[in-house]
Amino acid sequence: MGIELLSDFIRQNYEIHEWKHACAILKEDFSHEWHDIISVLESFRLKKSWIVTPGGRKSKISGYIDGFLYDRGWVEKEFETKVTVDDHTMDTPTHKIDCFKNRVALEIEWNNKDPFYDRDLNNFRLLFDLRAISVGVIITRCDDLQNIFNDLGRGTSYGASTTHMSKLLPRIEGGSGAGCPIVAFGISKSLYVENI
Repeated sequence: MGIELLSDFIRQNYEIHEWKHACAILKEDFSHEWHDIISVLESFRLKKSWIVTPGGRKSKISGYIDGFLYDRGWVEKEFETKVTVDDHTMDTPTHKIDCFKNRVALEIEWNNKDPFYDRDLNNFRLLFDLRAISVGVIITRCDDLQNIFNDLGRGTSYGASTTHMSKLLPRIEGGSGAGCPIVAFGISKSLYVENI
């Protein structure tokens, strides 16, 4: 299985799930993007201050990952897609990808409502079928972080209907990503640090 291609640090500190050989495809066909993903995962730490500070439009967690990848040439990307039947053309809009580089799409779902997974997976499916992406990556949070949120008095902000791994897995296993190779990384409590 392709998870063995990941470093010991990542395997020990993230919950990882892979479909359709996503890790092997990334490592062999998209080695620069693979290196960027490995680097951001190895450098990331979940800071206490990022959890206790109320979020705005974008959390500090998403901002860190986005910023790290944007510094390496990744971009937020919206695709313009259309379907033409005879002489009738219909727009088929997709949602913006958080981080995109060279046919690799990466989404960060830290604390959104769980239907955002449906949007992401549908996007991956459509863009893969249209040959615009080759692999989809989702970074989310593990269920085991809930105890930390509760201890910090933020448990209600990270409720059962928000994005976490046990809400993602049934969707992917049920085929929501269709043929798109996908790898999902869950941020675990071992990455939590008490900072000032």
